[in-house]
Amino acid sequence: MTSKEFLPQYPVYIISKGRAKSRHTSKALEKMGVPYFIAIEPQEYDEYAAVIDPSKILKLPFSNHGKGSGPARNWCWDHAISLGAKRHWLLDDNIAEFWRFHKNQRIRCDSGGIFKATEDFVDRFENVPLAGMQYKFFVVDNHDYPPFVLNTRLMSCILIENNCPHRWRGKYNEDVDLSLRVLKDGYCTILMYAFLAGKLKTGTVKGGNTEEIYGHGTFEKSKLLVNLHPDVTRLVHRYGRWHHHVDISGFKKNKLIPVKGLSISNEKNEYGMVLLENWGKETQRVVDAPSPRKRMTNG
Repeated sequence: MTSKEFLPQYPVYIISKGRAKSRHTSKALEKMGVPYFIAIEPQEYDEYAAVIDPSKILKLPFSNHGKGSGPARNWCWDHAISLGAKRHWLLDDNIAEFWRFHKNQRIRCDSGGIFKATEDFVDRFENVPLAGMQYKFFVVDNHDYPPFVLNTRLMSCILIENNCPHRWRGKYNEDVDLSLRVLKDGYCTILMYAFLAGKLKTGTVKGGNTEEIYGHGTFEKSKLLVNLHPDVTRLVHRYGRWHHHVDISGFKKNKLIPVKGLSISNEKNEYGMVLLENWGKETQRVVDAPSPRKRMTNG
């Protein structure tokens, strides 16, 4: 259970639909002791309230609109502003675990300190409206990665500055579109590789927008992004389906601007996390756990 001083300082939101039974992200945050809100459509309230503390549930003022997740994302954004928060976390509902990349190994992390560490790092800079965690399946054990990458797209686990000049729009690929608009304005994005989101593959979890939005293949969603950003995206056909290819090379010129007068300690800070080895069986499945089995938890 994460100590209070290492919990995220900004509100955490999960947007969910049709996944009261699976509720992967909710389960992961519960295990880490991270407080959160879960935003759902009103017709599903009873189903979610049967398995999640009702105080954590936010009922959206709309349902089955067929416009994708954008309206729910923007509603959570407004809710965070109403709380007086500077930023907020926005998470998809299909993240099974969170991981720390430590000494070239992906290690299961049961500590909410990874959220607080990300917040503290991002808050060192004046021009980072978007930050987030890389997907675990894009990181391979025994390979070198930097602790973070600048000026790329963010997806599924995003820390958003509430005064960001852009909002969610569109029916598909909203996260890539938002990232590109921010980068085109000259701002920076930060994608953490030190901390990873164990997101499940799109389409493998029942519920969500799988049928309502993605039930007709990948061409339309990829084409929409190309229409919005023809200068940096193009359609490609790979692995038997359509994809969008994004060229982010032009955004390397975007530079971080440190907060003026900020004093940063040189002391090592593990945010309460310690490494446990050979920790035995977990109640939930551990995916691709390193050997010997390890996890990060709170001290």
